[in-house]
Amino acid sequence: MWYVMQVRTGTEENIRCQCQRLINSDILERCFIPYYQQKKRFQGEWHIQERILFPGYVFLIAENLEQLVNELKKVIGLTKIIGTGNEIVPLISEEVDLLMKMGTDKQLVEMSCGIIENDRVQIVSGPLTGMEGSIRRIDRHKRIAHLEIEMFGRTVEMKVGLEIIKKE
Repeated sequence: MWYVMQVRTGTEENIRCQCQRLINSDILERCFIPYYQQKKRFQGEWHIQERILFPGYVFLIAENLEQLVNELKKVIGLTKIIGTGNEIVPLISEEVDLLMKMGTDKQLVEMSCGIIENDRVQIVSGPLTGMEGSIRRIDRHKRIAHLEIEMFGRTVEMKVGLEIIKKE
């Protein structure tokens, strides 16, 4: 099962390292932070940078929730595991599928390319293919698409890299 824990923004990597170091691999299958690629221009050239897809969240894959919760008590800086009320709820299969489709096994959402035709966005390549309906707005200057998706039991905004290669 996939679980999500909330941490202070900026401490994601620290918490991920602590989890990997302190929690037995029999209990914690995998601990990761999904990233997305973004193009930034500095020194006159475009560079691809990686940014955290969901700032303030670390993802965990584990089978036994009870053992995981006990082990997480060793981790310093963890705020809480996402759930409803006092109950910890794993991600539903649609959320896991979306993360796998967009980020694959590397958990990195790569740059997508698209064109704008008559004010409609069409993605020609990359992980955003077929997700045009989720795009709420595009910042062409920063080469970012703002998406609205269902995640953690609510609607969240997610930013991913999108380069518009042609506008008609």
